[in-house]
Amino acid sequence: MPNGPGKSHRKGLDLLELQDMFPNEQVATEWFEEVRWPNGRCCPRCGSTSTKIAKPSYNMPYLCNSCKKGFSVKYGTALQKSNISLRKWAIAIYLEMTSLKSVSSMKLHRDIGVTQKTAWFMLHRIRDAFVTEKAEAFDGPVEVDETYFGGKRRNMKKSKREKMTGRGAVGKTAVVGAKDRKSNQVTAQVVQSTDSETLHGFVEKVTDPDATVYTDSAKAYIGINRKHESVNHGIGEYVRDQAHTNGIESFWAMLKRAHKGTYHQISAKHLNRYVHQFAAKHNLREENTIEQMESVFARMVGKRIMYKDLVADAE
Repeated sequence: MPNGPGKSHRKGLDLLELQDMFPNEQVATEWFEEVRWPNGRCCPRCGSTSTKIAKPSYNMPYLCNSCKKGFSVKYGTALQKSNISLRKWAIAIYLEMTSLKSVSSMKLHRDIGVTQKTAWFMLHRIRDAFVTEKAEAFDGPVEVDETYFGGKRRNMKKSKREKMTGRGAVGKTAVVGAKDRKSNQVTAQVVQSTDSETLHGFVEKVTDPDATVYTDSAKAYIGINRKHESVNHGIGEYVRDQAHTNGIESFWAMLKRAHKGTYHQISAKHLNRYVHQFAAKHNLREENTIEQMESVFARMVGKRIMYKDLVADAE
């Protein structure tokens, strides 16, 4: 079936359907268990499939017959030791994945009845599910571009401004990204520099050796070990035959609209998590809503991020 206008070919999930799907905690727990253990429950510690329901007096719902340890569907995931109900977790994942520009912690805390601090921690655990995900090398053609995040210098404290030298992107955080035209997939990451070594390394990591790469005319891209064409934005050249970076720039536009319109401020420490989150949202946009939700929790397995690490000062 051909794609309809926008994403109308996708099977969505409205709020009433969401409520019917997760009417109580028991049903929500069963959904999370089905996503985590599609082939039957197994111990997250030793992998044994010999498990049983624990006695009501036990502090875990299941017990492994092999290692004699208790566990739950949360154990060994980003939800471990979370006191938030799985029903609220399901709703949070739904709201995050169905919001084009994401959902703020202020809105989430009102929508599901938790503190703003808790909502902020929940959202970072959802984002963190995608951080270490490695994309397959793109066959191409591939568009590559870099952008920068950070406040305007005139809005910074005087003490911070006085330490900054240079113009333009000085004091901002660089992000490099690539979009594969054939698959329409995106990969992006925060980088410490936009010099030749960094950009060449990124391009060669995310693209197939036979891929054609399109960039702007930044000098750092010269000499990439790929078939390479560029457009010169400095002289008003944005498209020349197949050479352009409009696709990856469209991705930057969405990310920056979320930055300004939803989050208002993103610290450099956490920026990479947001970048990976939006790349994942872009890459999953063709999937049905429930499939997107399943993808999020599946990626939370094996992940653990601590609140103390989130709020610790960046090095």
